[in-house]
Amino acid sequence: MKTLQLYLILILTSVFLLSCNQSSDNTHEPTPNQQKALKQAQANGILVNVGLERCRRFVKDWLVHADSTTGLIPRNLNESTDIWNAKDAAADNYPFMVLTAAITDQALFDGRMTEMLKNETRLTSRIDRLPDTYSFSKKGFDSPEVDLKSILFGSSEYIKDGLLPLTEWLGESPWSERMIGILEDMWKHAEVETDYGNIVSTNVELNGEMLQVLSRVYWMTGEQKYLDWAIRLGDYYLLGNHHPTKDFAELRLRDHGCEVVSGLCELYVTISYAANEKKETYQPQIYAMLDRILEVGRNEDGLFYDAINPQTGDVTKSRVADNFGYTFNAFYSVYQIDSVEAYRTATLKALEILNEKYRNNDWEDGSSDGYADAIEGALNLYAREPIASTAAWIDSETQVMWSLQDTSLRKNTEQWRSSGVIEGWHGDGNFARTTIMYCLWKTQGVTAYPWRSDLQIGAVLKEDDLLISLTLDKDWTGILKFDTPRHKTIMNMPFDWPRINQFPEWFTVEKGRNYDLTNYTTKNQQIFTNQQLSDGVPLSLTKGVHQFLLKKKNTEQ
Repeated sequence: MKTLQLYLILILTSVFLLSCNQSSDNTHEPTPNQQKALKQAQANGILVNVGLERCRRFVKDWLVHADSTTGLIPRNLNESTDIWNAKDAAADNYPFMVLTAAITDQALFDGRMTEMLKNETRLTSRIDRLPDTYSFSKKGFDSPEVDLKSILFGSSEYIKDGLLPLTEWLGESPWSERMIGILEDMWKHAEVETDYGNIVSTNVELNGEMLQVLSRVYWMTGEQKYLDWAIRLGDYYLLGNHHPTKDFAELRLRDHGCEVVSGLCELYVTISYAANEKKETYQPQIYAMLDRILEVGRNEDGLFYDAINPQTGDVTKSRVADNFGYTFNAFYSVYQIDSVEAYRTATLKALEILNEKYRNNDWEDGSSDGYADAIEGALNLYAREPIASTAAWIDSETQVMWSLQDTSLRKNTEQWRSSGVIEGWHGDGNFARTTIMYCLWKTQGVTAYPWRSDLQIGAVLKEDDLLISLTLDKDWTGILKFDTPRHKTIMNMPFDWPRINQFPEWFTVEKGRNYDLTNYTTKNQQIFTNQQLSDGVPLSLTKGVHQFLLKKKNTEQ
């Protein structure tokens, strides 16, 4: 009897172990839904390859025109070829050369890009650390006279459009050090007296940029002075006689003016956490601004005009603003704080109409920069409201923007034939900025190092599972890096509100969490911590298609 019982136990144990092995083997085979997602991930990888290679061509062919002595790039290639300046060359073009190199060419990033920053800092700092326009032929400043207003404006542009987005991706770096240095010296030279304390300028664009920068740098550094400076500006616009909709004769709802709207709302978000008593003071003024813009600032499709007279309600510039997303960032962030449904509804209306009526739209007279800004705004908001038709529009319009780099569609066909240069002006950098944003969406924030021209990496998030496809023409050894919630890990922000020139977060690894990474191609499965994933998973892959599944483990560390 005991022998029979032992025999039965052995049989049952064998069946159990066999079933366990079969279950384990099944984890190495994608389900039908996962196979579909992996097919999309492979298609995404083709788009990412095209996009990043376009960015690499842009950098390579612009660098041909750099000054041979200083290494700095000129403002433009059609005119202003003898100068580097802060508000254009440094703010719009150079930073996204840096970002392209950071993602696709480590040697270029560590070498020429870093050297350009050193030379720019050494050669162009005119008042303390504030940059001024530099002439290559004069081997010194372009103007013999010091124009503080111009220097402050260029400094602000350099920070907001260039150094801040670099910092939001790279974290602490020589570029963040340069940003803080310029910001400190801007406020050191804040000479405009107001009832609320000295501010840097009365220029609406500059002040809007400062509101955005200071609201983020306050969280990044934890230093109260940055919030104090931002509140001075908030008081100036919301508590005095400079309210954007009550007092302005014209309010631009496109760039070079709309910055004050999103800037005030970024400050409003910040004080909701850091100075709640001030929030109660600002709230009715913020609502008044946003409500009036909704009332008189939109066309029938819910998109913003270029400019309005907010007091009379007259439309002063009726073209549809390519920067619609920048202003909707303001509405959506206030919705996130106060749950004002009308602000979310307005945002959704605009996003939902894009694919129906604004394909191949003549943004900013057909400029690639107009497409770049429109796509950026939609991507930022899509990361919060994933509307399928908006995704389709982003895909279609990115193809239009990319085509503007191609010879047959260029305005200066002969001049830029067979070149990665897009239109030959500083706005070319925004082409790379938005292309990189688009590519990071298609990889869900996963990056591969070292980049190679044959490498195709794409990803799709299916519920909580990340499906990754990596295609190679020849063997490759490198690492896959996974994104972190950078608004926390780099910027220390209380939450991830939509903001201009950020790089949206898609799939991010969670602190204290373990993950299973399955290589469907090799049938290999490994467990990694969040830190290991963000530092980079080492891989040695043969040529061909490799498919991966990254899955959260049920238990935390």
